[in-house]
Amino acid sequence: MSIETIVKEFQDIAASPAGQLSKYKAEGKKVIGVLPYYAPEELVYAAGMVPMGIWGSNTKTISRAKEYCATFYCTIAQLALEMLLDGTMDGLDGLITPTICDTLRPMSQNFRVAIGEKIPCIFLAHPQNRFADWGIKFCMDQYNDVKAGLEKIAGHEIANDDILNAIKVYNKSRAARREFVKLASDHCDVITPTKRSAVLKAAFFMLKDEYTAKLEALNAELAALPVCDWKGVKVVTSGIICDNPALLSIFEENNIAIAADDVAHESRAFRTDAPEDEADGIKALAMQFRDQDYEVLLYDPQSNQNRRGEFVANLVKESGAQGLVLFMQQFCDPEEMEYPYLKKALDAAGVPHIKLGIDQQMRDFGQARTAIQAFADVLSV
Repeated sequence: MSIETIVKEFQDIAASPAGQLSKYKAEGKKVIGVLPYYAPEELVYAAGMVPMGIWGSNTKTISRAKEYCATFYCTIAQLALEMLLDGTMDGLDGLITPTICDTLRPMSQNFRVAIGEKIPCIFLAHPQNRFADWGIKFCMDQYNDVKAGLEKIAGHEIANDDILNAIKVYNKSRAARREFVKLASDHCDVITPTKRSAVLKAAFFMLKDEYTAKLEALNAELAALPVCDWKGVKVVTSGIICDNPALLSIFEENNIAIAADDVAHESRAFRTDAPEDEADGIKALAMQFRDQDYEVLLYDPQSNQNRRGEFVANLVKESGAQGLVLFMQQFCDPEEMEYPYLKKALDAAGVPHIKLGIDQQMRDFGQARTAIQAFADVLSV
């Protein structure tokens, strides 16, 4: 199968999560919606159900969700609720609602009030301090609660062996996505920013074994190509999410390729594997959460050393990029509070960057186009 054909399949899937939901329902499968971030999807897979990522929408307008949400909630959360209210995701059999940021914490209750009568909501509270033994124990207790909620929906127990198998399936998928990110940089003439985004986004709407098989086929085709001699500039992207094709097409207009990313919706989601040598599947998943690092939303006991800022600056240099584009989600307090420290690290490392304020209801990218074009001109000098 050609690169173009495989990428087109990923693009079609990324553009239609509702279509994927309908597909799996037609196959007789139960589907569980999974809100950001770091929910143990492996438990859904181990239960024989399909995890369906919900990260808002670039095509909808907030209407009904306004009845439940404060106006200063980020549009990712509001549009996730909008899709659940307007019937787009009516086929879901359940919903996992993590509470890892100040918006998702109250939103978990908004989801319960708004849709709890038609879709069971499974609450998930991660530990703030995930490193101590009691932090891992708390995380295990929470994951066991999620497991119990999923078992009720599935109608059967989730065996430990099935969790361990799911961990292997997911680790294989994470490895394939990490490989794809490297290949996409080497072959940025073929994998444009919009195509790169669609390939990674499709992972949230597919069973991971199906997704990985398709991605490995794409990786093999890309690896067989000679590394491209890219004449444009390369950047690293950072932020919560940057999946809008209209926005990413501006990169292509200005001959900008993506060398790597520090995006929660992309590489942060598959940086860290769960240990496969741990006999207790729930504990292995808790250890994976413990091992997550360089994440603005998670507690860092060494935050005064600006480790994350230095990590992002090093990522730009190690990837061969000339600069960084930060997509700042409107009303995201953690990102806004972090920015001065991130800027300090980038400036100290001599890494040029621009900051673009975005939300998922934006339709006019005129200002972004001007900023990206000017940034490309600066990097080309």
